[in-house]
Amino acid sequence: MEQSSQLTTAAAPGPLGGWDPLYDRMVATLRAVGAGDDAPQVGEYFPDYALPDERGNFYSLGGLADAGPLVLSFNRGGWCPYCRAEVADWSDHADGLARHGARLVVVTGETSGQQRRLRQIAPNGSVFLCDVDHGAALANGLAFRCSQELRAEYLAAGLDLADFYGGSGWILPIPALFVLDSALKVRYRFVDADFRRRAPAQQVLAALAQG
Repeated sequence: MEQSSQLTTAAAPGPLGGWDPLYDRMVATLRAVGAGDDAPQVGEYFPDYALPDERGNFYSLGGLADAGPLVLSFNRGGWCPYCRAEVADWSDHADGLARHGARLVVVTGETSGQQRRLRQIAPNGSVFLCDVDHGAALANGLAFRCSQELRAEYLAAGLDLADFYGGSGWILPIPALFVLDSALKVRYRFVDADFRRRAPAQQVLAALAQG
């Protein structure tokens, strides 16, 4: 597995703080079935999806990559403190992205303007796309259906995923990050069933530097 950074969220609001035992069980189950293993590997080509932004304008990954390499991040959304920490960290590394002519593209299943929370803390020029019903995540093995245990605990804490994703399927994406060149060839890949772990920005920037 790729070396990862463990994001800390000591000030995480609501039900997402202090739930490590539950998350540890969830991660163990996902790893046991190889969740995320089927996502595109380094050297393979990422599918050229066309996805809408929150205004309904469609963008293809290939079209976005014409302007430079992409740092493609599949995320749970702004309701997740770990996703907020990841996107905020990219704001701290905006100069590195610009130096390599790269752009951050964030894909979440959030609908109805819910992506706003992440967009407000993202580097300038970032693109946010809506993966309606997690279709792209599912197609790449980057999504799973929540267990009854997780669903019950979330609901008890007042967290209903339908409020964010606009559907009642209780599907969650597995956060993942890819560096794609102009041909959508994968130059770097970070996939971890543990959503608390994210790709270190320095590793991503090093992959961009290799061209």
